[in-house]
Amino acid sequence: MKNYRLQAGKPDFTILAAALALAIIGLIFVYSSSFAIALGEFGDVNYFFFRQLGALFIGLILMVVAMNFDYHHLRVLSPLLMVAAVLSLMAVLAIGTEVYGAKSWIGLGPLPPIQPSEFAKLALIIYISAWLASNRRDLTSFATGFMPFIVAVGVVAALILMQPDTGTASVIVLTTVALFFLAGGSISHVVTLAATGVLVVTLLVLTEGYRLDRFFAFTSAEEDPSGVGFQTLQLLIALGSGGVEGLGLGVSRQKFFYIPAAHTDGIFAIIGEEAGFIGAMVVVGLFVYLVYRGFHVAMKAHDMFGTYLAMGIVCWISFQALINIGGITRTIPLTGIPLPLVSYGGSSLIMCMAAIGVLLNVSRYSKESAPMRRPVRKQAAAATRKRKRAPEPVPAPAPAMSMKESRST
Repeated sequence: MKNYRLQAGKPDFTILAAALALAIIGLIFVYSSSFAIALGEFGDVNYFFFRQLGALFIGLILMVVAMNFDYHHLRVLSPLLMVAAVLSLMAVLAIGTEVYGAKSWIGLGPLPPIQPSEFAKLALIIYISAWLASNRRDLTSFATGFMPFIVAVGVVAALILMQPDTGTASVIVLTTVALFFLAGGSISHVVTLAATGVLVVTLLVLTEGYRLDRFFAFTSAEEDPSGVGFQTLQLLIALGSGGVEGLGLGVSRQKFFYIPAAHTDGIFAIIGEEAGFIGAMVVVGLFVYLVYRGFHVAMKAHDMFGTYLAMGIVCWISFQALINIGGITRTIPLTGIPLPLVSYGGSSLIMCMAAIGVLLNVSRYSKESAPMRRPVRKQAAAATRKRKRAPEPVPAPAPAMSMKESRST
């Protein structure tokens, strides 16, 4: 195998189209949902829009780079990416900036702050995918399969919980456990992880007041409509008032300080209010199609590392979208995480676009579109050796003359 390389084919342009459509929808509704708070706090209605546009531009550059960077090299780089993720998460605890009660950002002077946990999502997926591909036979072992997986994921999740950011930690744990299961991990180990997760979540809810408030807002928001249940009820009012067709772009009433963080965690409610059920289902449909095509890429990947990498990215986007939309619709408790590719947030958008680029790169090396070939130098060397070994051509004998031609001569 080392004498061969893969020839890249065309990427899955339908994934690219779905991701760009979600990002453009996000730009539109970031502007619509944020102009009131942008005008009130910064005196500029375009404050959040231009920042999101800049993040999208950077994300597109990273996506193009990732799409053309052979994903097989990420397997070698995965330990370095993991170390960088852990160090950045430790740095945010030491020198990070606290926003809305969470120390999740690192300030960069006049530049927008960055959120290392978003980078950690992609770095951990790459590392776990490489580890799973190299240890497939040991996954059912407790000592060599289960424990190393727990340590790697546990370190990252614990650092994020210390910020605290329960939503991001939940996405990371769900994504990596799903990947572990899909790779062939032991059912008993997966059940143990699930039971441990339920116990940890219960302890977190009971030990932190704001998490307990979110739980009560989910179960009994109507009992305190102006207190802990305020955000949950306002989100439902926004969705309900949109009806089937919506109130119209820019006509939302709930974005005027009724929904906290309407341009970030609550943007799906604004989409439902202004674009109605139809608009909300368009967004959900784009996510469903993106996930479908992503799993198709995973199934057609040339090697197991590509399969796990594609599955990890798809699970990350799908779990995060489900948790966000589930909280907005009161299907699950609110956790405060953005809607991927749509919500305002530079770090989230940039890393999501980079992840889409990696997914597109995996699609370029599928079993169908990426035949194997020899490297160019070895092709030339093989052709030269073949010419040297070939015997000199023997001239064909002259045709024999007939009796009549012989007599006439």
